[in-house]
Amino acid sequence: MGYHRAGFRVVAVDIEPQPRNPFPFFQGDAFHLLPQLLAQFHPAALHGSPPCQAYSPLNAYNKKVYPDLVDRTREAFAATGLPYVIENVPQAPLRNPTLLCGAMAEVGLRVYRHRSFETNWHLPQPTHLPHRERCTRNGYLPTPEAPFMSIHGGKHSKAWRERAALEMDVPWMGTIREVCEAIPPRYTEYIGGHLMAAVRGEPARAA
Repeated sequence: MGYHRAGFRVVAVDIEPQPRNPFPFFQGDAFHLLPQLLAQFHPAALHGSPPCQAYSPLNAYNKKVYPDLVDRTREAFAATGLPYVIENVPQAPLRNPTLLCGAMAEVGLRVYRHRSFETNWHLPQPTHLPHRERCTRNGYLPTPEAPFMSIHGGKHSKAWRERAALEMDVPWMGTIREVCEAIPPRYTEYIGGHLMAAVRGEPARAA
């Protein structure tokens, strides 16, 4: 959604059904579909969000084996010669990533949500000030004393899911899992503005 707001025509791919995705959608293995999509759409740029569970600190408790696809995604994207973005949690093995947080002025959300973005073009790093506002515990609604939400998985109420979706700027998402795994569109809108300039060959802008 953020790339759409930044002016891109978006085509989405996921191995799982995405019934609330508002853009042209292809279900399947992205690595297998990439050659077909490259031939059909002549994309200007690529974005990939490999599963993050393998790198998430929460997996220290789960102790499950999850796919590790960052390197494979980078290899597939680099082979196209197109500008690309690879998103994941800060613990993922990304190269020289740019960190975004909801509290950054360029984003303007009331969530402390860190995500890293690797690019093969220059993406300015916004200033990341210390987290000064108090944050509610996971599963609790924000209060005047703790106005920021902690948004993670769990058995949450409908009221929590609706408020979390609002704070993340994804009100169309209808499940807790969708909300908790989402990239806030304001992150990719910020990225998309700079990416559009890169695609057009314009000079890099300051953050």
